[in-house]
Amino acid sequence: MPSQKQDDRTGARSSWMLCPGCRRLVFHRTLARTRGVCADCGHHFRLPAPQRIEQLLDDGSAEPLDFRVETADPLGFVDSTPYPQRLRRARVATGLAEAVLCVRGRIGGNPVIAAVMDFRFMGGSLGAAVGELVTLAAELALAERTPLLIVSASGGARMQEGALALMQMAKTAAALSRLDEAGVLTLSLVTDPTFGGVAASYATLCDVVLAEPGARLGFAGSRVIRQTIGQRLPEGFQTAEFLLARGLIDGIHRREELAGVLGRLLATATPAPPPAPADGGLIRDCAQLPAEPSWDVVQRARDVNRPSTMDYIGSVFEDFLELRGDRAGGDCVALLGGVARLDGAPVLVLGHRKGHTAAELAAHNFGMATPAGYRKAMRLMRLAGKLGIPVITLIDTPGAFPGVEAEEQGQAGAIAESIRLMATLPVPVVAVVTGEGGSGGALALGVANTVLAFPSSTYSVISPEGCAAILWGDPAEARRAAEALRPSARELLSLGVLDAVIPEPAGGPQADHRAAAGALRRALRDALADLGPLGPGELIDHRRRRFRAFGLDSWEESSRGAELTA
Repeated sequence: MPSQKQDDRTGARSSWMLCPGCRRLVFHRTLARTRGVCADCGHHFRLPAPQRIEQLLDDGSAEPLDFRVETADPLGFVDSTPYPQRLRRARVATGLAEAVLCVRGRIGGNPVIAAVMDFRFMGGSLGAAVGELVTLAAELALAERTPLLIVSASGGARMQEGALALMQMAKTAAALSRLDEAGVLTLSLVTDPTFGGVAASYATLCDVVLAEPGARLGFAGSRVIRQTIGQRLPEGFQTAEFLLARGLIDGIHRREELAGVLGRLLATATPAPPPAPADGGLIRDCAQLPAEPSWDVVQRARDVNRPSTMDYIGSVFEDFLELRGDRAGGDCVALLGGVARLDGAPVLVLGHRKGHTAAELAAHNFGMATPAGYRKAMRLMRLAGKLGIPVITLIDTPGAFPGVEAEEQGQAGAIAESIRLMATLPVPVVAVVTGEGGSGGALALGVANTVLAFPSSTYSVISPEGCAAILWGDPAEARRAAEALRPSARELLSLGVLDAVIPEPAGGPQADHRAAAGALRRALRDALADLGPLGPGELIDHRRRRFRAFGLDSWEESSRGAELTA
C-alpha cells in the first residue's frame, strides 16, 4: 500500500491519506485491503516495487535476482545537493539499492522474469544502474527463454548522469530487440507516471503494453509542453484512457485484474499441441452444395442476425483477451483482435466486427476497417509469428472503409502491407468467411494456408451494387451483377478460392448460433491439425504456392463452375 505520511507536529505516522482523485481522506488500512485503490473514486495510488511484486506474482514464487550493479557519479554532479548524497537519501528512504527491483517468479503458474520500477527512488529516473539492471533482466530472460515483464514508473532519464543516462535508452532497446529475434514474449505494465527516456524506450517497446487506470505516459510531460511551446492540451492528456483511444496501448486493467490478465498473456508463450482433428465434415466438392440464385446468397450473408465475430469468439474460443491499437496513433472499431485458446492451445484471433442492431453496426463502422485496423492486425500477426502461435481470421465485411480520412491515412498501402505480411507468416493461418467477404478489405485478412466459408457467405472483388454502378451504370442492377460475379461459396469452391465449406444449420448460421459455432470449432480443429506437421518454411511455401496458382488455369476452373451453375 502507499506509504503513510508523517505528521509535521508530532513526527508520528498519519493513518490517513488524501486521495488525489476525489480529495477525500482514505484510511491506510483500507488502502491495504484494496491494493492501494481508492474505494470511492478508483484512483490508483502509487505502489512501492516490493508491494507491486507481492501483488502480481504468485504467492511465494518471487526470487530476487542478485544482480550486483554499482551506481557511479561520472560527472561529479552537484545541484542543490551532490549526487552521491541524493543516492544515499533515496536508499535510506526506500530500502532499495536502485530504482528497479528484478525478480524471477510465476504469474498464474507461468514463469516470468520481472523488472519493477519504484518511483520513490529519485522519481524512478533512468540512470546507468537502472539501465544495466533492466538489460540484465532481459539477458536472463533470453538465456532462459522466459517471458520478460517490465513495470515502469519514472519521470525520465537521470540528469545527474548526463549523456550516459541517455545511452541507456539505446542499451535497453537493443536488449529487447534480441528478445524479439529469439521469439521471447515481452510485457510492459505502465504505472503512473511514466515519462521521458523510459517512455521512449522499454516501456513502449514490449509486445504488449498495458496500463493502470489514469496512468500517465508520454515523452514530454504536460508542464514541459505548456512551458516550452505554450500549446493548449486536451482534457485527460497523456492518461491511459487518452492513449487507449489513440491506439497507443493494448489495454487498461484495474489493479485487481492485472495478475489474471498477465497470467493469460504469459500462457500464450507456453507451447501446446495443436487441437486434435474433430471430423468437421468439411465439404470439398461443390456438387454437394445446392445451386441457388447468387442474390439470395448475398442477402443471407448480410443478415444482421448472423453470428458476429464477437459471438464466435465467445462460443468457439476460451480466454480471449483483446489487444488494441496500431501503436501509431489509431485504433479501429471495425477490426477486433487478441489472443485466445482453442481447445487449450494458444491462438491469435482477428475478425471484422459488425453487430446485430443499427446502433451496433454504426458503432463498429459496419465492419469496414480503417488503415489503423489493418495496421493493428499486422502488429498482432507479427506477435503471433514471434511466439509461433496460429493465426485465425474471421472475415465479415462489405469492404475496407472508403472515406476521406482512410485515404489520407493510406488505406491502399495498409491493405497491401497486410496482404504481403500474411504471405510471409511462419505459422499456420486459417481464414474463414463467416458472412460477407468484400474486396481487398476482406483479402487483407484472407491470405491463409486454408480458406474456409459457410455456404451462405460471399466473397467477391466488389459488391453487387458497386459492380452494377460501374458496369451497368445503375446500382439497381445489383441482382444482375450478383449473378455475374458468382460470389457464393459453391462457386468459390469450384474456382479453388475456397479449400472447403463448413456445414451450416438449416436456415444458415443466423438460425442457430450455437450449431454454427460448433461447426466452426470443428472446422478450425481439422484445419489446424492438417497444418500442424508443417514447419515455418513449409507453411510459407504452402501459402505462396496456393496463391501463385491463381492464374490462367482459373479460366478452366471457371468454365467448370459455369457448367454447374447452368
